[in-house]
This record gives sequence, C-alpha cells and structure tokens, in this order.
Amino acid sequence: MNIELPRGMRDIEPGDLDGINYVRDRFFETARLFNFKMMEPSPIELLSTLEAKSGASISNEIYAFKDKGERDVALRFDLTIGLTRYVALRRDMKMPAKLASFSGVWRYDEPQAGRYRYFHQWDIEVYGPKSQESDAEVIDFVASFFKRLALEVSIQVNDRQLVEQFIRTKLDVTEEERVLAMFRAVDKVSKKGAPTVLEEYKDAVDPVKLQALLDFSQIKGPVDYAAISPDIQNLEGWDKLTSLMDSLKSRRVDNAALNLGIVRGLDYYSGTVFEVFDANSDGGALVGGGRYDRLTDAFGRKDIGATGAAGGIERILMALQKRGVIKQSPRPLVYVAYASEEIKGRALEMASLLRNSGIPADYDILGRALRKQLDDASSRGATVAVIIAAGDMAEDKVVVRSMKDGTESKQPFEGIVEMIRNIQG
Repeated sequence: MNIELPRGMRDIEPGDLDGINYVRDRFFETARLFNFKMMEPSPIELLSTLEAKSGASISNEIYAFKDKGERDVALRFDLTIGLTRYVALRRDMKMPAKLASFSGVWRYDEPQAGRYRYFHQWDIEVYGPKSQESDAEVIDFVASFFKRLALEVSIQVNDRQLVEQFIRTKLDVTEEERVLAMFRAVDKVSKKGAPTVLEEYKDAVDPVKLQALLDFSQIKGPVDYAAISPDIQNLEGWDKLTSLMDSLKSRRVDNAALNLGIVRGLDYYSGTVFEVFDANSDGGALVGGGRYDRLTDAFGRKDIGATGAAGGIERILMALQKRGVIKQSPRPLVYVAYASEEIKGRALEMASLLRNSGIPADYDILGRALRKQLDDASSRGATVAVIIAAGDMAEDKVVVRSMKDGTESKQPFEGIVEMIRNIQG
C-alpha cells in the first residue's frame, strides 16, 4: 500500500504551524483594531460560482470534480469569492460590511520550492460603498498588519481606470479585447521583461502603442506633480489616484507610493489596485488587492461595491524568516519528573496543578529512570524541572531545578505555581 501524500501536498509540521499561528494572531489583532468581523466561507463552491470570477478555464487550475449528486463543484482557490458570494446572497446585511478571513485554499499549480497545492491565505473585504475611502481603509489595514509583523514593506498603488483612460484617449485603442490585452501585457512586464512582452503581443497590439503604454507604466514613486506630464494630469483617473494617496497620507501610511505599472492580471478589477513587496527584497508580491465591483455585478448585486486584499501566509513567513523577524517562541515548559513509580501519582497531581493554572507542563509517560526523564526534559526544551521524590514529599516539598544552569532548590509543593510564574516573568 502506498501511503505517500499526493503530489504538491505536505504535512504541516509543528515549527511551520507555529509560524502560521504567529501570522494569524497578528492578523486577528489587526482585524479587531479595524473592526473587521471574522468568518470563514465554505471550502466547497459550485464550479459555476468560481468561474464567475476567473472564467471557464479556471477548472484546469483548481480541484474541480463532480460530487455524488453529479453536481460540478470545486475546492475554493481563494477566500474572496466565497466572502463575496456570501454577501451577495445576504440582502439583509447592513452596509458597509467589513469581513476578514484566515484559512486554507487549494490550487492545482505546478509545485515549486516553498509552493504547495494547499496553503494558507488571509483576506479582508469591504462591501457596500463604491468610494475611495473603502480602498484607503483596506490599504491602511495592510500597512498596520505588516507593522505588527515588524516586516518593512512597500505598498505600490495604481488605478486601472487611469490606465484604461490613457489607453482609450491617448492611444486611441477602444476595442475591449485589445484594451484587456494591453492590461495583461503590462502585468507581465515585471516577470518577463519589456522586450519579451513586446514580442509576445506584437500581433495582438500595435507595438508602437504598446511601447507607449509600457513607458507610461514606468511612472512610479511619490506623488510628484512636477514629474507628471499635463496629458496624464488631465485624465480624470489621475485626480482619483492622487485623492487616494492624500487619504493614505492623512492616515499616516508612509510606505505607499505610486506605481502605474501595477494593474493586477485579473480582468474583474475595476479601479484601485495595489501590491505589497518586501522592502528589502526583489521577490514577488506578498499581497495583492484592489477594487472589484465587477464581481459583485456578476453575482447580481449592482447596488454594492467591493474592495479588498489577500496574501499567502507561506510567502509572508518566508520573508519573516529571511529577515529574522519572527520573535515568538514557545511558552516555557515545566517538566515534572518523579523518582519512583510509587510517587508517580503526586507527579500527575503536580502536572495537573500547573496546567490548570495556565502553565505548560509535561511528564514521562514511559516510566523511565529519573536520569532518563531529565534527559527527556532537556530534549523537549523545558526551562524548569520539578522533581518529585518520596523523601522530599514526606516534608511536602519538591526539588525545582533550572534546566539552564542546573541550580536547584527545595520548595513547598503548594507554592510551586506562584514560584514558576515568578521565574517565567
């Protein structure tokens, strides 16, 4: 019998899970500060629901199958679509609705180093207003979240409407499919480089016009009116974009900057778009987000807008580990050792007393000799050992040993909890 895991899957080991929980806790803290309500959308959706976001071809990139009722269903590949479907169905929901989620998702991508077919994602969404204040709230959340993670990032912001206005009015490209093709071309430049993209799209888009768009997409940095041509400043989208940047400045988001090359590849984005990068690395985006009113439209809710952001936890963890930022360590462990089988009951009593007082405690379940128990305590990273021996218990005392330097002292059995708390601070 082959008991190996399917390709692209992995077991999440204790150390990895500790890191995931560290990021999750910072995310929950930030969600509470911004008054986002936590929820988890269904892990299984109708395939047609997922296709509303990404088209029929998405079935090749996800876990899609027929259930026992012969319905076409699929595992969620992100959290956005489930949250949006939930809100679209809840016409009784008071707007604005601010939702947050942290959970696992599945994608049938080609496995790579550090990339698996099941991974964790965080997601925030604001539904209701079609205003830039919602976009600014999302970006403000992201900036605050990364501050709590102590990871220095750059938030690069654009507005697809500005890019679309440039394409339609300055480049005189009006055919919808060509406009979308030009968006996709810009989105590929960071991965493939401009020469490769120009070659790839030479038959689909006028190379001269595409080159003009690529030059336009190179504008990035602080809002500097002097550096921007009047032709661009006269576009309606420019005023919207600078208004957003002014709002972020008022919120003291000091790591956001313009990048007219950020367009996000998915065609359902309809306004503000942004990506977040490790400020000390040239790696890919840690977070992507923006406004996607087209998706709520597709779900029959033209009356509400939607804006949000999402990030892969494993990619964030890699950045944190690379920078040595993760500072969380397991809570100090107390190991309860016993000198003989006859006194084991008192050791179990001590372990329960510590645990019921909120102090992590462990003991030997194999009945090994005391020396082996203390070796086990060291291997498990215990900071303190409480040694139970018959002679000491006759005086209602135990030996407390520091596993760091080996110093020992005798202490009253009933006073151990308070002593341990003092030791651990």
